[in-house]
Amino acid sequence: MGMVQNSLVSIKAYYKGFSGNEKKIATYILKHCTAVQEMTIIDLAQQCQTSTASISRFVKRIGYLSYREFLMELPKQTGGDVFSEVEETDSAPQIAAKTFNGAINALKETKNMLDDAKIKQAAKLLQNTQRLAFFGLGGSSIVALDGFHKFLRTSLDCEYHPDFDIQLMQAVKLAKEDCAIVVSHSGKNQETMLVVKELKQRAVPIIAITSFPTSELAQTADVTIISVAEEVNIRTESMSSLMAQLAIMDSLFMMTVVKNKGKTGEIIQGVRKVIDQTRV
Repeated sequence: MGMVQNSLVSIKAYYKGFSGNEKKIATYILKHCTAVQEMTIIDLAQQCQTSTASISRFVKRIGYLSYREFLMELPKQTGGDVFSEVEETDSAPQIAAKTFNGAINALKETKNMLDDAKIKQAAKLLQNTQRLAFFGLGGSSIVALDGFHKFLRTSLDCEYHPDFDIQLMQAVKLAKEDCAIVVSHSGKNQETMLVVKELKQRAVPIIAITSFPTSELAQTADVTIISVAEEVNIRTESMSSLMAQLAIMDSLFMMTVVKNKGKTGEIIQGVRKVIDQTRV
């Protein structure tokens, strides 16, 4: 489980990939967190109208060795609503508050979901590459562009283009000595996965940023960093995941800056000097 310290965070991260029975178990736990802390595996199975074997498979699915270990990491308090639902009857201030709370929760829960080993692995890949390419389509292109914009300040040779065909061509030109950061909320966008296929054929190390731990992208990448999204009923794809993914990208950037402080410091100063000329 790495550094995950909250069973509820694990459930939310995996939720959309659950089967019908798994979602029934997950929903019950999310709604009755405090009560579940006092339940045996038999009690929980009875409440969810399922078997103890199903409960055991469920906790293992989200990364725990046993039901006991899962219970130990259930938080004493849920910290408010599990899902920040926006209702038609909400006032404008209420909608704003729920939107902000969703973003704050996504950041907190993504932080809790970070795996130290994977963060170190990602930092090592970035430290040992000379060329870094960013890939992301649709909403994910915002995160990819943000990463490209930031990493231009490092000593790495960076590349990014929003067009799918050009991304595909960029993937073909990369090699095992390079590195790719691939962003996809769902982790199953067909065009993104075509890019990933080309990267894998050329043994290019892939750092994936996605909200779905069981997605094809998450399972294919060399390093996967999960962004936990607060789902809101009016949105088909949570905007809060974007905030979490931007924070992940910022973290990757800062790791690279610190590890290559000498080279990066000079470049950052040069970039600032040039940019300042445009701010007369």
